[in-house]
Amino acid sequence: MLLQVLGTAAGGGLPQWNCACPVCTGARAHPERRRRHAALAVHAGEDRWYLVNATPDIGDQIESTPALRPSTGPDARRTPLAGVVLTDAELDHTLGLARLREARDGVELLATAPVRDAVREGLRLDALLEPYTRVRWREMIPGQGLPLSGGSGIRAAAVPISAKRPRYAAGTGPEVDTWSVGLRLTESATGRTVLYAPSLAVWSAAFDAAAHDADCVIVDGTFWDDDEPVRAGFSARTATAMGHRPIAGPTGTAHRLTRLPGRVLYTHLNNTNPLGDPHAEEYKLLAEWGIEVAAEGMVIEL
Repeated sequence: MLLQVLGTAAGGGLPQWNCACPVCTGARAHPERRRRHAALAVHAGEDRWYLVNATPDIGDQIESTPALRPSTGPDARRTPLAGVVLTDAELDHTLGLARLREARDGVELLATAPVRDAVREGLRLDALLEPYTRVRWREMIPGQGLPLSGGSGIRAAAVPISAKRPRYAAGTGPEVDTWSVGLRLTESATGRTVLYAPSLAVWSAAFDAAAHDADCVIVDGTFWDDDEPVRAGFSARTATAMGHRPIAGPTGTAHRLTRLPGRVLYTHLNNTNPLGDPHAEEYKLLAEWGIEVAAEGMVIEL
């Protein structure tokens, strides 16, 4: 299985346009520290790739990844992009869909029913794209893997996480735990499994089982500790109250992740997270715990 990390930042990216915190200031002074919105590319066989989430940075993410660029042969409009898998309906994971309006052969989208309905009815992206290209939806039902086209034998399955929904979808849809899901990718030929969860509000029994079964877990690292949003001054709510398990502390994910047998990486870092500075002391702690931070452009081969 071949994956490429396209971005590792939470909403707003790093630096965030309206922020001059130490981490954002450092990223402006040192462009190599910049992080684009969290997303992943999955090789589905032949020359076909799927994106996991469509971020506002989707154009730059495709252009900076040679494998995702269109062909230079006789058919100059042939693209390797086969589709997009959505783990939730948040703006930073869906706004990039509008950039795919030029898709000649249409756009295939995989999502759970609540996420699909929010994108179609709340954002009205179907109606927006309809005059330009065809949108094809495939519903992800927990426990039922969907094959990715391309001949790789990779199946995508949703692991329910929480009923946390975007603000624009408040009061709509059912109260179910498939508004935000982890994505379980399994390669039939090798049995290799990856679990990708850029937003983790609840460490459920189902998520725990999937994490222990995975060869690689790429998980929500939005905030270092629970008080970070309050301490940074941009929210009166803790990380947990905002729908993200912090990394450190008694309610954090690090102590759970160190018990996993597979490779573990954090992604979806907020601009206030000290891990945005590669020289931060927190990196030493992660190294001691055997946990990595996903890097922009990183290739993961299992």
